[in-house]
Amino acid sequence: METKLARIAEIARERPKEKFTSLAHLLNAEMLEGCHKELKSGKAPGVDQQTKTLYEENLHTNIGALVEELKKKSYRPQPVERAYIPKPGSQEKRPLGLPTHEDKIVQMGLSKILNAIYEQDFLDFSHGFRPGRGCHDALRTLNHTIEKNKVNYVVDADIKGFFDHVDHQWMLKMLEERIKDPSIIRLIARILKAGCMEEGKYYDTEAGTPQGGVISPILSNIYLHYALDLWFDKVFKKNCRGEAYMVRYADDFICCFQYKDEAERFYQELQKRLQKFSLTISAEKSKVLEFGRFAAENRAKRDERKPETFDFLGFTHYCSKSKKGKFRVKRKTSRKKYNAKIQIMKQWIKDNRNMPIWELVKKLRTKLTGHYRYYGITDNSEMLKSFYQQTIRLLFKWMNRRSQRKSFNWDSFDKFHKICKLPQPRIYVDIYAMGSTTSC
Repeated sequence: METKLARIAEIARERPKEKFTSLAHLLNAEMLEGCHKELKSGKAPGVDQQTKTLYEENLHTNIGALVEELKKKSYRPQPVERAYIPKPGSQEKRPLGLPTHEDKIVQMGLSKILNAIYEQDFLDFSHGFRPGRGCHDALRTLNHTIEKNKVNYVVDADIKGFFDHVDHQWMLKMLEERIKDPSIIRLIARILKAGCMEEGKYYDTEAGTPQGGVISPILSNIYLHYALDLWFDKVFKKNCRGEAYMVRYADDFICCFQYKDEAERFYQELQKRLQKFSLTISAEKSKVLEFGRFAAENRAKRDERKPETFDFLGFTHYCSKSKKGKFRVKRKTSRKKYNAKIQIMKQWIKDNRNMPIWELVKKLRTKLTGHYRYYGITDNSEMLKSFYQQTIRLLFKWMNRRSQRKSFNWDSFDKFHKICKLPQPRIYVDIYAMGSTTSC
């Protein structure tokens, strides 16, 4: 199967205009069983309450029946189970759509086929949900773009509720640019239109691709490839007299410009472009700002404050200088993300304070290391230290609330802390190490 997908990728790369007419046969027992094995155990079940473990009890029978349904075109995905999770730094909750395990298998198989084709088409400034690329790669690219090129203005634009507003008709038209197998198009259309269940009630899905669906990442990349990336690269950028760049991770993107008028024109035309595809910009979260090597100097001449900052992928980016006085882009954990992470840590320690103490410490080490691995990036030492110190304070507070009697004073807690050896803050990611890949 890997050989067949590699051949499809090769054809897609060598023939950019090729339209694939025969793909559905790839969704055979071998591929679907492999997809089942790749899916993680312990995930929340869909509307049928069937877990991976339960499905595996009659795996060959289940896969055989699924293949037959796909061949007869009688397969119909079940509605997704609507769940809500807290949105970091906000009172709002993010909706998730939980497919059934069997639907996840089909979605993963389709994702492999779509990735084989479209990975050859996606532009280099797109980083989200792509093999061998991650958030840190997007941050490195943005850092290099601003520091090494003629960038004086940045457009920070936020698409409002992207995953909820993907237009199904446009989505299918985009897929048909490369896929002429009606079975595959029909299958994806059924997944998009499967509906959702919330508190026992069924709702149609007239738009959107549910966050939580295995196929959603590749579909979102295809949608933005046609709606945004190609338009920026092949149309807007070619009509700029100055330099222009984009860095995109999923639906988060930053655009950089040499000239102010072109940055402002892009912001205006972007709104019209996205509107065509049923997407809108969040005005309160979007802006054009002066940012780059000359921004600080220009603002100082005008007797204005330091250059504005912008947030991207959980970091606040700001203009600064190196020890040698050269222009540098620096970044630190955004205040919104920092506060959200502290709240999450607080709630976790509070909820688990009665866990056997060494088990709690072991899990806390893992949580801190995970935080450092993402936020431990060049220039972010102070925010890492602050997060570590706040975690220590929270641990002290809730260890003393395990019972009515205080467990620690600061002296005894300090001794305990030295023994338990929680990991110290550490920089894991060098922003200037171009070429290394990291996942999010």
